[in-house]
Amino acid sequence: MISRTTTIASAAALLLLAACDGGPGGASGPGAVSEGEAQALDDAAEMLDERRLPEGALPPIDAPPQDAEPETEAE
Repeated sequence: MISRTTTIASAAALLLLAACDGGPGGASGPGAVSEGEAQALDDAAEMLDERRLPEGALPPIDAPPQDAEPETEAE
């Protein structure tokens, strides 16, 4: 016969496993995000996109700075 302790431990394990389910709007699988997290990520990306600088606001990367002095060799 199964002892009472074994029955209680089995029931507790099943309840804990049932609590792991993502449920509605939950993440499914490793690396997945819930609907709320996806919406927050989309909102953050939109905020970052709105803060982009217009074209030509920064000098080209390969151009030397305008205030740079020519290098001279020390004697």
